Amino acid sequence: MKSDICTLPEGTKDLDSLSAILNEVEKTAEYVELDKKQASRLRLLAEELVEMLPSVLSYASGKFWVESQGKSFELHTSLMPDELMTSERREQLLSLSTSGENAAVKGIMSKIFLAVELMAVNYEAVANMAPASTYEFYHAGITTIQPFVDNAWSLETYRRQAEKRQGEAWDELEKSIVANIADDVVVGVTGRSVEIVVKKSF
Repeated sequence: MKSDICTLPEGTKDLDSLSAILNEVEKTAEYVELDKKQASRLRLLAEELVEMLPSVLSYASGKFWVESQGKSFELHTSLMPDELMTSERREQLLSLSTSGENAAVKGIMSKIFLAVELMAVNYEAVANMAPASTYEFYHAGITTIQPFVDNAWSLETYRRQAEKRQGEAWDELEKSIVANIADDVVVGVTGRSVEIVVKKSF
């Protein structure tokens, strides 16, 4: 089943204007008869996504929808970066890369947001300018996964790498709402769009 599609206009800053996303998630949860706890967890994942979107929508327009099969859900966000803003963001990211100032990205949602930005502005161009440690979290999450033709970033892949190493990255994951509830969060490129897919099965 696929829900209705919510349009996300570029420049959207007001979280209230993104309430259609939460409504669509609640409608889907009700339709497939999730219990109260399950519906609450699915909504929590949507809320975390909504918190991040105004920053992304400052340079992109997008669409949101839910896909479900039984009690397996995917929250899809498809973002189309604006070319002019992409160019500006590329320059900012290159500047940060060479100085190494963004080496310590804190929080899982911040890492997901940066993964989106890196793909939106052509990751290869940015990564070639960056010290290896600057985007260590990004490299640790790279995987090959359908439907993305090229590499995608996966929270589950990153989680497996962090679990092996333990340390700060693992501690951060243990404190994260998204990392504790979602089965996976995948960020990848299809055509000119950057896709964020939050996966959860009950």
